[in-house]
Amino acid sequence: MRDTEETAGGGKETPVESAVPPRPDAEPRAGGSAGAPFLSWLRTPRPDAAPGVWTFGHRPRPPEEPDRIPGRQLVSSAVISLLCGWLLWSLLWNGYLGHYWIWPLFALTPDSWREEGMLAVWVVYGYYTLVGLVLLVVFGRLGRWPQVWRRWAVPALRRLWDDSGDAAPTAPAAPGEDPAEWPRLRASGAGAAADRLAAEARAGLMNDVDHARIGRAWEAARARPDRLAAFTDAVVKHGAAACAHPSGARDLPVRAAVHDLVTRQVRIGTATDDERNPYDHRGAGAALDPTLLGTSLLAVGPPGCGKSARLVRPVLESLCLQALAGRTAVVAVAAAGAGLAPDDAFDVVVRIGRPDSAYDLDLYGGTDDPDEAAAVLAEGLVGDLIAGLPGGDGRRAATALAQLLGPFRAAHGRFPAVPELRDLLDGSAAATGALRTALTARGQDALVRELDARERQAGRPGDPGPLLSDRLALLDRPAFAGFFDTTRSGRAFSLRTLEHPLRVRIDLPERGHAEASRMLARLILAQFTECAAGRADRSLFACLVLDDATHTVTPESVRGLARLRSAHAGAVLTLRTLDDVPEALRSALLGSVGCRMAFSGVTTWDGARFAEVWGKEWVETRDVTDRQVIAHEPLTRVTHVVRRVITGRAVTAQSVTVRKVERERWSASELAHGVPAGHAVLSVTSVRGGSTPPVLVDLER
Repeated sequence: MRDTEETAGGGKETPVESAVPPRPDAEPRAGGSAGAPFLSWLRTPRPDAAPGVWTFGHRPRPPEEPDRIPGRQLVSSAVISLLCGWLLWSLLWNGYLGHYWIWPLFALTPDSWREEGMLAVWVVYGYYTLVGLVLLVVFGRLGRWPQVWRRWAVPALRRLWDDSGDAAPTAPAAPGEDPAEWPRLRASGAGAAADRLAAEARAGLMNDVDHARIGRAWEAARARPDRLAAFTDAVVKHGAAACAHPSGARDLPVRAAVHDLVTRQVRIGTATDDERNPYDHRGAGAALDPTLLGTSLLAVGPPGCGKSARLVRPVLESLCLQALAGRTAVVAVAAAGAGLAPDDAFDVVVRIGRPDSAYDLDLYGGTDDPDEAAAVLAEGLVGDLIAGLPGGDGRRAATALAQLLGPFRAAHGRFPAVPELRDLLDGSAAATGALRTALTARGQDALVRELDARERQAGRPGDPGPLLSDRLALLDRPAFAGFFDTTRSGRAFSLRTLEHPLRVRIDLPERGHAEASRMLARLILAQFTECAAGRADRSLFACLVLDDATHTVTPESVRGLARLRSAHAGAVLTLRTLDDVPEALRSALLGSVGCRMAFSGVTTWDGARFAEVWGKEWVETRDVTDRQVIAHEPLTRVTHVVRRVITGRAVTAQSVTVRKVERERWSASELAHGVPAGHAVLSVTSVRGGSTPPVLVDLER
C-alpha cells in the first residue's frame, strides 16, 4: 500500500510517490535565488502595512510633518545665515565695528589682570570664544541649522557607520524563533521532518514554492491528526519535494514578476511621490494578494496601456505559484495567442476551436441538476439581451432550457450536445418525438408533461426558444465540431474542479468567432460564480482571470461577483472602456468590486465613473487675493506714484485665505489627462473591510 498525504486545504489524497525530486541541474529559487538568499528572504520580517503595500523590505515613512520646510529653502537659509554670521564675526574681529563688544570684558575684569601675562591671554580668548558661541547660537537658530543636521547629516552618518567595515557576525536565531528551522513542526514533535527541511534549505535544495506548499500541507495535516504520521514520513523521505502538486512541478518555467509567497503578494509597481497619493504610500511598493483579489478587481484602460503585461500577467503568475503551493485554484480566460503565460505553467489548457486541444469545455458546468444547468446556460447564451427579453430577465429563457434539459437527461443519462439541443429548441418533430418515446418507455410521465409544455409555448409570441436556437447556432459550426460533446465525459473540463489546486487556461477563438467568444466568456463567468459559491470545501482561494470582459457583464454576473467575497473567491476583469458595459450596470459593476484600477488614457466619461465611486475628501486650500492699496497721506501717495512709474504696476497687497473644502480625490479630467503613460490609479479593499484610497502607481518600477 502506498503512503498518501493530503494536499493543502482540500482534504484530498495525493500519492506521495508523485513528488518529483529536484533535478541536479535545477536552480532552486526563493524570491529569485537559492541557498543563503533564500534563508535571508525567509527570515526577513514583514511589517504591518496598509492594504496594497508591498511588505517585503517595507520601511514605514516617518510621521508626516505638515509644516515641513522645503529642502531648498532650508539649505539656502542655512547658508545665508552662515555667511551673515561669518561677516559679522569678521567685522568684529578686524575692528571695523569698533571695540564696544569688548567693553563687558573691560568692565568685569580689573586693570591689574592685563599685566598677569598668560592669565590675561586665556581670559581674553575665552571671552572671544564666548562671543563666537553666542553668534553661532543666534545665527544657527536663524538659519535652522539643527533641522539641517537632523535631516541630512544624521542619516548620512548612520549610513556611513553601517557601511564601514564588515558587519559583526550575528548569532544564529534559536530553532524556536527561526522560521527556516520550522519551529511549528518541532513544537508538534516532528523534529526529524524539521531537521530534514532545514538541512535542504541551507543546502539550497528548497525554494519558496516548496516552503509554502509544505507549510500548507502541514496546516492540513494538523486539521486531521490521523494524517500527521503520514506527513512526517513523507517529509523525512522526500524532503523539500514532499507533498508535491499533482503535476509534480515545483516552480514555474519562467518568472517575470517579483513574488513573496510568505504573504502571497505580487509586486505590480511603486506608488509615486505625488501629493495626491496618501502620505504613507508615497514611494512604497504596490502589491496584490488573495485578501484583495477576494473582493474582485476591475481594470479599465485603452489597448496598449499595459493591462495584460503589467497587471494580468503578474497576477496570473502569482496565482499559478500559489496553486503549486496548494493554496489556490486559478482559471485564466483570454483570446487565443494572448500569451499570458506559457503552456507549461498550466495543468489544463483548453483551446476551443483547435483540433489539437486535449481538453473540451463542459457547457453545463459539470452539474447534474437540469435547472442549475439551464440557468447557467441561459446566462451565457442570452445574458447580454436580458433587458430586451419579455419580463426583463432570463427566467423565461432558463425555464425553456430546463423543459428540454430535464427530459433529455432522464432519457439518455446525459445532457444534450449542441446539435441535439438546437434541434429541440427549433421544435424538430423527429427530435421531439424520439425524446417523448424514450420518456414514455421509462415511465417518466411528469417529464413528458414538461416536454408538452415546451411544445405549447413554442408557438406563442415572445417565446425565447428561437433566440436561444440562434445563439446556440454560433457554437454549431464546423470549427467547433467535436467540441462540447457530452458523450465523451473524460475529455470535458468542468469548473466543478475548483476544489483542487488546478491551473487552467481557456483560449477563446476570438478571430473569426468574436460573438461566440463573448458568449463563451459569459458562460465561463456564470459557471465560475456558480461553482465557486457552491463549493463544499472553500479552503482554496479560487480566482478567475478574464483578460477581456467585453460584453460579458450582465445583471446576474454583477450579483455573482458580489457573492464571491464570501465564497473565498474573486475575479480579475479588464475592460477597454466602460462603454462595453450596459449603461445601467456601470455603477453597479464598480460598486460590486472592491479593487478598481484606471490606467492611463481612459476617457473623461470613464474617469467620471471612477471619480464618483472614489468619492471626495477634505483638503486645505489657500486663496491668494491681490488688492490695490489706496494711500491717503500725501507722502504715501507720492511714493506710490513713483513706484507705479518705475514698475508700471499699481501698488498691491496680498491677502491669503486658508479654508477646508470637499474635493474629489481624482477628478475625471485628472484621470483622463493627468495619469502618465505606464501608470495607473489603483484603489483596493480587503475581504476584512480594510481599504486604501486611490493611489497613483508607476507600473514600470
